[in-house]
This record gives sequence, structure tokens and C-alpha cells, in this order.
Amino acid sequence: MEHQTKTLSELEKCAGKAASIKAVVGIDGFVDKIVHPVDKRNGPGDDFDRIPTISEFGSRISSAAGKSANIELAPVVEKLGGNGPIMANAQAAHGLQVRYIGALGENAIHPVFSEFAVKTGAVSIADPGISHAAEFKDGKIIFGSMASLEAIHYDHILELVGEEALESLFSGANLIAMVNWTMIPFLTEVFKKMLSDLLPKLPEDPERLFFFDLADPEKRSSEDLKEVLHLFKEFEAFGKVILGLNYREAEQVDGLLGHEPMEKTPENLQSLAARIREALKVDTVVVHPVECAACATPEGTAFAEGPLCDDPKITTGAGDHFNSGFVTGRLIGLSPEAALTLAVATSGHYVRTAVSPTLDDLAKFIGSWK
Repeated sequence: MEHQTKTLSELEKCAGKAASIKAVVGIDGFVDKIVHPVDKRNGPGDDFDRIPTISEFGSRISSAAGKSANIELAPVVEKLGGNGPIMANAQAAHGLQVRYIGALGENAIHPVFSEFAVKTGAVSIADPGISHAAEFKDGKIIFGSMASLEAIHYDHILELVGEEALESLFSGANLIAMVNWTMIPFLTEVFKKMLSDLLPKLPEDPERLFFFDLADPEKRSSEDLKEVLHLFKEFEAFGKVILGLNYREAEQVDGLLGHEPMEKTPENLQSLAARIREALKVDTVVVHPVECAACATPEGTAFAEGPLCDDPKITTGAGDHFNSGFVTGRLIGLSPEAALTLAVATSGHYVRTAVSPTLDDLAKFIGSWK
């Protein structure tokens, strides 16, 4: 309870700063079709038992080897998706002034993004990808179609937006968050052009935050991943870099950096974040397993337990809500431990309600969290 009390005290003092903070978030966009794989159908509509776990889903698929199978994917909801839109939506709920740039529809905004595009003054640069997110009690499996995201490269952005308009969009931003590196084939090149052509033109701001999220880089080559990881430190010349990693990503990055795996304990999670931070020479690394989170900053390391949910209403977007909570916490001046608590609370509230919480919602949630 001590970390919750400390977080509530800090949040009460700092929450008012959120309204003055400007964020630019990008750069993907997906139409998320949330589905539940059906185990047994008992009647029409939602009268069915879903396959509860990923392992049982895997067994169902494996049993069809050499034969065939027909697995129904019952639709739950169609909504805006992508790491960027979900994070931006969450930060807007926190009260930040958010602008979005990303793949929301090249010729016309896709209907799932209509309200979001107005709220964030969005600049769309490509058609969105499509993802079918099969959700289970112990996680999710996303089947994605993303050929349209190959249109996201710097010259195409300049052609659509214009150099002056692009500079204006980023100028004055307290946060620049560029996420979903894995699914954007030319995003490393976009980062390089930002470093050489865009960021030097912006007003100097040593307190500007950059946030990066890899988004499950297992399918990218080790060479590609090493290149972008070592590129992040160059953004430190224009502000402070936060790299967000879920636990699986952290293990992959840590191994790529030549470290031996460690048992998952609170102490080791902090050591994991610290040695990745040290190797990459960035301001902050945050690591978030499902049940807890740790970070390493210039102030040291911190850890926070999360409010686990045994039967989540939604899991797709939980990590993006975590990222939103942590970054918002740091932007308004919370300590690392309090920012972690705000982050796990943002994710925990979202998976229970399928709604992006306000800071007031989070204060109530943290206060009632057992």
C-alpha cells in the first residue's frame, strides 16, 4: 500500500500539469477486429464457450496436423488499433494535448478513426493495417495484414505533409513517441531522417521526451534490431529517451546485447532494465511483464506490482496503456516508482473496463486497489 499512497500524493500535486503538455504520437494505425475463438457453440450470437487459453488453442491447431480444422472466430468488437493510436488515445484521456501522425487512411480517414482523428488533429500518411486479435484469458495472438504500412517512409511523409507543416507539427512537443518499429519496414530510415533533417530545426528542449516501443521484434533480423537499438541514443542530443519493453522484448534485447538470462524476480527485473539502459546509453528503460513493472533511470531503479486481472474484458492495447501511463507520469513530474504505479494502474483499469481512464479515474482506482 505504501507505493500507492506515495503515488496518490504525487499525483495530487502534479495532475494539473497534464493539460499544458503537448505530445506528438505516431506512426502506425490498425483496424483491430477483436475475436474470441469458439470452443463449443451452444446457440446463435454470443451463446458459445470460447477457447480459454493460448495453450488450448495451440492444442486445437496441433490436433489438425495431417487433417484439417475449422475454428470459428466470433467477433467481439471492431475498433481503432495500432500501438500509436491506442497510446495516443490513452494520453488524450489523461488530459494531454495530443497530435497524431500515422496510418489512418491515405485518401480518407477510416471510420474507426473518425472521432480519434478529430480529437488529435490527426495527420494521416497511409492506409491502416488490419489485425485480427484472438484474445484468451492468458494473453492474445494477433494475426496482422500490414502491406499498406510499407508506404510509411520519410519522403512519402514529406510529400503528403510538406516540410514546413511537418516541422510545425513537431515544434513545441514535450513528447515525441514513435512506436511499432517491428511492423513499419522503413521506420529506421524515418528515424535517421528525423535526426538529420527534422530535429535540428526544432527549438532546443533538453527536457523533451522521446518514447520508443519495438512491438515484438522477434520477426526482424538481429542486424535490423541492433541498428535501431543503437540509433536511439542519438536522440539524446535532442532530449531524453525512454525505451519501453514488455518482458519478452526485454529478454530478446538483453540476449542480443550479450547478457545471460536471469530468473524473473523484482530485483532481477530492475537489473535487467539497468543493464539494457547502460548498454544503449539512453535515459530510461522500462520493462513490464504482465504482473509488475521495473525501470532504470538516472535516479536509479524502481519496481511496482500490478493489479492482476484474472478475467480481463480486453487485453489488446494493455501494453500501450501501460506506456501511456508511464510516460504521462514522467511528463507531469512523478518519481519513477510513482510513474510505474500509474502505468500498471492505467493498464489494469483498461483491461477491466475496455475504457481509457482519466487521471481522476486512476486516482480512484489506485485508492481502491487491494
